Amino acid sequence: MKVMKQKLPCTLADGTMRAVVEGYHGDPFSVLGPHALPDSQDRVLRVFRPGAQAIRLRDRDEGNCIAELEQVHKAGLFAGIVSAPEAANYRLEVDYPLETVVQEDAYRFAPQISRDDLHLFHEGRHERAYEFLGANHRVIDQVPGVLFSVWAPNASRVSLVGEFNNWDARMHGMRMLHDSGVWELFLPAVEPDTLYKFAIRDSEGKQLPLKADPYAKQMELSPGTASRVPPASNFDWQDGHWMQTRGKNHQSRSPISIYEVHLGSWRRRDGNQLLSYRELADSLLPYVKELGFTHIQLMPVKEHPFGGSWGYQPIGIFAPTSRFGAADDFRYLIDRAHAEELGVLLDWVPGHFPTDEHGLGKFDGTHLYEHEDARLGFHPDWKTYIFNYDRSEVVSYLLSNALFWLREFHIDGLRFDAVASMLYLDYSREAGQWLPNKYGGRENLAAIDLLRLINTRAYANDPDIMMVAEESTAWPGVTRFVDSGGLGFGFKWNLGWMNDTLQYMHRDPVHRKYHHNEMTFGLAYAFSENFILPLSHDEVVYGKRSLLEKMPGDDWQKFANLRGYLGFMWGHPGKKLLFMGGEFAQRQEWQHDYSLDWHLLDEGLHPGVQHLVKDLNHLYREHPALWLDDSRPEGFEWIAAGEESGAIFVFVRQGTPPGAQESQKILVVCNFTPTVHHDYHIGVPRPGDYIERLNTDSNYYGGSNQGNPQPLAALPQPSHGQQWSLRLTLPPLATLYLTVD
Repeated sequence: MKVMKQKLPCTLADGTMRAVVEGYHGDPFSVLGPHALPDSQDRVLRVFRPGAQAIRLRDRDEGNCIAELEQVHKAGLFAGIVSAPEAANYRLEVDYPLETVVQEDAYRFAPQISRDDLHLFHEGRHERAYEFLGANHRVIDQVPGVLFSVWAPNASRVSLVGEFNNWDARMHGMRMLHDSGVWELFLPAVEPDTLYKFAIRDSEGKQLPLKADPYAKQMELSPGTASRVPPASNFDWQDGHWMQTRGKNHQSRSPISIYEVHLGSWRRRDGNQLLSYRELADSLLPYVKELGFTHIQLMPVKEHPFGGSWGYQPIGIFAPTSRFGAADDFRYLIDRAHAEELGVLLDWVPGHFPTDEHGLGKFDGTHLYEHEDARLGFHPDWKTYIFNYDRSEVVSYLLSNALFWLREFHIDGLRFDAVASMLYLDYSREAGQWLPNKYGGRENLAAIDLLRLINTRAYANDPDIMMVAEESTAWPGVTRFVDSGGLGFGFKWNLGWMNDTLQYMHRDPVHRKYHHNEMTFGLAYAFSENFILPLSHDEVVYGKRSLLEKMPGDDWQKFANLRGYLGFMWGHPGKKLLFMGGEFAQRQEWQHDYSLDWHLLDEGLHPGVQHLVKDLNHLYREHPALWLDDSRPEGFEWIAAGEESGAIFVFVRQGTPPGAQESQKILVVCNFTPTVHHDYHIGVPRPGDYIERLNTDSNYYGGSNQGNPQPLAALPQPSHGQQWSLRLTLPPLATLYLTVD
């Protein structure tokens, strides 16, 4: 056995040695590991292991002891001389008081992140930054391990801490690459699920609160705040057919009916226990499929420390929340949804992030991810930080994250939360509380560029997805192509329609005649964008009451109003979105800590609303007139917009399916008065027999069963600007759908 025991030809300066053992040396790679000696083929090799009594080097191939290191500082710093070949192929054998361990030396590995990756990252053009930032499994020199890396350009030192080193910030100082601000460390033999964080010293050497990994793909559940090393995924996707054909389901000329879900409160087990992703796949998906929805939209599943934020204040934006299982369990949910021919949209939050000290705020001691000036970097309503879209590395962070969900989880589209808060510098701010752009305007130019970039790259990579904006203003061209000056989204939530029509439905019918414009105004702009009509979670919380309780009148009238309103919504131009519970008239406001009130389906009029939503979805999908020309004025024609009562609305939905000789037409008639109107005269667009296909007043739905059970022949009597007319029975507080043969 050859054991090298040479006198060290040089020693470290006291200050350098102290900086290493006390954990504030900014470049530990310049001290630790093997280093060339002047005028020699040998190497000086230094190892820092607090608490170690002795350290030997063993040949990785033969296992022979090739050197015994000398302790040069009582805190655990050892050094020795080895030959160049031995310095390239060794393991450490470390004696501690109670055990001896053999391990790799993290300081013998070369830098791993390429200059090309760093260049793209700093330009704001990297689409896969998560593949080298964060914690990524690698095999280097035949050694398996995890490459940890983090962007912290203003830090004087970054250390990796975790279960592997007892959270000791002295042990695993990282290396900054090429003055890039990116720090890395390859750590062998780290097991999946291992907890870790970054210990960062600011530019003046002050130790900051431990930080979670911005690119972590798995996080510790609250109240814990650490990141976890993710397991390597080997998920076997079975959705190849869906992925190849899904484009036909995501176009403006496709039927799209979305069921919005908060996974934690859709349904719970006994004892108020959460269902797992896999349990939700077995229960949620068949339910949504049976009701005829085409998509589910998940409220944010990115890891978030506070459940009451519903996911809208995330910290682990690359990590599916482990509240419901592992990342592959989430993949299983998506895969099963696609097997049921259900698209999956994911709520995505690019506008802000919480101020928790383990998160992104003041990440390296400076306002790295957020603007330093609170007029740009802090949201006064939500008490959150706002991303600095002017910083290219932040752009790479958000761009990579958007594409991450689409690529790694086969998500079919993203719904961007609170886009208006991104677009306007004065959003929710008084005069003097905001800064204008370089032209003196209120538009956030960097945010506009970001939205356009993400949409452009997402559609370039996956042209068959749908990108959706929750945008509450009249910003022009939200769903126009970027090269035509638009923001590049596929769809936009029509929040104006939602606010106006819910306000109308809230009114006592006796007052509705003075406000019929609230039901008709949406048609003035209905074809300016590709719209989705949303009845979302935002409308059933914070004292706004449930959809049912928004309606006026006694209980029967509340249900009738809701049924009639849902009929109006499904007939109106625009894709559909309904928050969970709305489909069976949940009576209480949504409470995120509890299940929906499923017992209501055994009571009163609630099952009828569920039957109606199911029938509306199936009727909607079966009749292209209701969706083919949603975004074109040719698809809609008013017959009567309010009438004298201000509460009777009649319109035609129409469209010509490919290969058809003439357009299909569906007549939609809404009576939002509590009065039955017999022999009601309305104009119709063509002759023929009109057949009542759906009546929200049917006794099957809980109504009074007024209506038109027999086909009605159009009369050659002009009315409402039409050459033909019908005489109908209009049920109270109800909507009718009629087709013509």
